[in-house]
Amino acid sequence: MNFNRRHFMGAAVAAGAGLTTGHLLAQPKNILPPQYAPKPVPAAAKAADMPPLLKEALGALDTHSSRVANRDVIGLVDFSQHSREQRFQLIDVPNGRVMETWYVSHGRGSDPANTGMVQKFSNRMNSHCTSRGSYLTAHDYYGKHGHSRRLMGLDPDNNLAMERAIVVHGADYVDESMALNTGRVGRSLGCFAVERTVIEDVLQRLGPGHLLYASKA
Repeated sequence: MNFNRRHFMGAAVAAGAGLTTGHLLAQPKNILPPQYAPKPVPAAAKAADMPPLLKEALGALDTHSSRVANRDVIGLVDFSQHSREQRFQLIDVPNGRVMETWYVSHGRGSDPANTGMVQKFSNRMNSHCTSRGSYLTAHDYYGKHGHSRRLMGLDPDNNLAMERAIVVHGADYVDESMALNTGRVGRSLGCFAVERTVIEDVLQRLGPGHLLYASKA
């Protein structure tokens, strides 16, 4: 499922996020007279309306709460989507909305035939694969791909991210015109590569201490 703004009607996601991150979410005041006040919807029903991958991400936010300092915004990458889709989502957790969407690459080793779809995940060194799981955004730096941000893997499936130099960076092989004209964007060596035109926005919005969650629905 490609998460878009229609899937995040604020109350549904905010209520669902409250199941795991309740201290973040302020309860809205009821300004209507009692006879017009909306009937409460069970939290379980609201949570059921959320896309499964978002539920996983919010669960990961709680699991790694002691390490994730900035919990108001998270990055969410749905690798069940084709690379021609804007599958990198920036989620405003308290307000339950998608703030931005971007194109993002996956690793060559995860898609050897260059189909545009992730076929497998791996955490092995030199696999050139994408790894699934929870990442903590770390410090930025300037390297061969320009301005980039390091990632720390928080799960057994991605805990070698630092050693593998899995980072967020800009790349010429990720481009909207490429996605439209060829039906896919290029592949990385396992990094989260985005369009060069948006890399500064991505790095600013997902500064150090945020959760980046990547998996398949």
